[in-house]
Amino acid sequence: MKVAVLGAGAWGTALGVLLASKGIPTALLARRAEHAERLQAMRENRDYLPGVALPAYLHPTADPEEALLGAEFAVVALPSKALEEALKALPPAPWYLSATKGLLHREGELWTASQVVAALTGRPVAALSGPNHAEEVARFLPTASVAAGPEELARRVQELFSGPTFRVYTSPDLRGVELGGALKNVLALAAGMVDGLRLGDNAKAALLTRGLKEMVRFGTAMGGEEATFYGLSGLGDLLATAFSLHSRNRGAGERLVRGEALARLEDRGVVEGLYAVRALMAWRERAGLELPIAEAVYRVVYEGLDPLKALSALMAREPKAE
Repeated sequence: MKVAVLGAGAWGTALGVLLASKGIPTALLARRAEHAERLQAMRENRDYLPGVALPAYLHPTADPEEALLGAEFAVVALPSKALEEALKALPPAPWYLSATKGLLHREGELWTASQVVAALTGRPVAALSGPNHAEEVARFLPTASVAAGPEELARRVQELFSGPTFRVYTSPDLRGVELGGALKNVLALAAGMVDGLRLGDNAKAALLTRGLKEMVRFGTAMGGEEATFYGLSGLGDLLATAFSLHSRNRGAGERLVRGEALARLEDRGVVEGLYAVRALMAWRERAGLELPIAEAVYRVVYEGLDPLKALSALMAREPKAE
C-alpha cells in the first residue's frame, strides 16, 4: 500500500511521519517545489515541525502526479481555505481521508471538509479527528483519535493509523465528528482571549463548559449525534486545543486581545477558527440558531468589539436554568 498526504504543514507532516514509521510508503505533497527540496535535503520540516526527523519511507515531493501515482489513500491535510483550489488541480485517488478541521460557507450552506472533498472528487471520504497536536503525534506521545465515515472505510483508516502511541476508534457519525473538530477551534479562540485578559481559571472553565453546550446544540441541529460531542472529537479535542501551548487557535485569541493585528495571527500557520467562525455567522443568519459565544468571538475578531464588553454581554444574558 502507498499513501499520499496532501499538505506538508505540521499536521500533514506528523501524519506522514506516523504512517512512514510503520513502514508504509508515504508521499508528502508540498505546495512549493523549494519546500519539498528542503524536506528532502534536510529530512526535517524546519518550517512547520522542527526537530522531527522524517522516516526513510516518507518521500516529500511537489509533483502531484508522483505523489498520487499508485496511492490507495489520499490524506487531505490542507487548510480549509485552500481545499477547493488544491483538489481541483490534483489527480484523483480511490479513497480520501479528511484531516482538515474546518468549515466553509459554500453555495449558501455550511460545508464540512469531507463534504467539499466528496463533492470535488466523487470518491468515498472518511475523517480523522481528536486531541491530536502535530508536535506530539510526530514525537510519538500517546493519544487517541476517531476515524468517522462509512464502516468499511473507517475500519481501514483505523488499521492504517493505529499503533503503540496512536489509538484509533471508529464512528459512523461523520457529521458530528467533523463539526466538533471545527467548532472547538472557535471555542479555543475564546479560551485564548480569556488567557490574554488574565480572567482566571474559573472564567475559562465556565466559558468552555457553556461552549461545549453550544457545540452540542449546534452539532445536533446540524445532524450530528449528541454522544459524539462528548467524545474524543468533541470534548477531547476541545480540551487539548483550549489549553495547549501548541494550539494556534488558543494562541491567536490570546495574541489578539493583547493587541496583535488580525493580519499577523497566521504568521505561525493557519488558524482555522478564524474561518470557521466567519462561516458560522454567515450561515447562522439563515438558520436562526443561537450561538452566543461564537457570535462574541466573531464580533471581537472581525468587528473590533472590546473583548471585555463581549464578556459583559455574555454575563448579562437573561438568567436561565442550566
